[in-house]
Amino acid sequence: MLRTERRNDGVALITLDRPAARNALSLAMLRALREALREAQDARCVVLAAEGPAFCAGHDLREITAARADADGGRAVFAETLELCAQVMQAVVRHPVPVIAAVQGIATAAGCQLVASCDLAVAAPGARFATPGMAIGLFCTTPAVALTRAVPRKQAAEMLFGGEAIGAEEALRIGLISRVAEDALGVALEQAAGIAARSAVAVRAGKAGLIAQAEAPLDVAYEAATRIMLENLLAADATEGIAAFVDKRAPRWKDA
Repeated sequence: MLRTERRNDGVALITLDRPAARNALSLAMLRALREALREAQDARCVVLAAEGPAFCAGHDLREITAARADADGGRAVFAETLELCAQVMQAVVRHPVPVIAAVQGIATAAGCQLVASCDLAVAAPGARFATPGMAIGLFCTTPAVALTRAVPRKQAAEMLFGGEAIGAEEALRIGLISRVAEDALGVALEQAAGIAARSAVAVRAGKAGLIAQAEAPLDVAYEAATRIMLENLLAADATEGIAAFVDKRAPRWKDA
């Protein structure tokens, strides 16, 4: 269902592994992903990938359909699924280090939401992205939370109301992904290794700063960013990094 690997370079590779179900986010998959992200708190960078021709087809519609036979018509299962999904998406956004998606196929509905929640996303040329809920009478309201924070509002609205899939180049143009590459996983791992080789203190401060300023009004954003950068400047790695730059040598990170 889900594989995790801690690589020698400090990168945590988390792979969705339900290819027969197009890596749909069942309750079990969401729980496993939440736990994997929690266990990767000490990683230097995280890569989120998937097995098979699809990255993630969103929620498990078979599981949702089966729940309709419950006495409450599925309300309890639906509520648990949506709450758990919200926890996972926030765990990605608020993870202490960058999370990079490696997208090799379709990413639809909550799968597109997962991509939009990541800090970076590398997609293969054939990857496609959609929030097609309108086709089944269901507006992708929760995917819209991530999507409207990743791309301009009108482009998000077009995806949400229209439901049509967009290709990797269009996803790159509107900012849903950060790069297109034939070997999406290889490039994502290369990017992650580059981040992992940097000062862990600076990387974690940077991730915290990005979140703090993005979610705040301009004046509050500058206050938060100033506070975080001040602490970063006082860290040993900043002292070492600046000294190394002045001395024209490679820095020796202490991760402190």
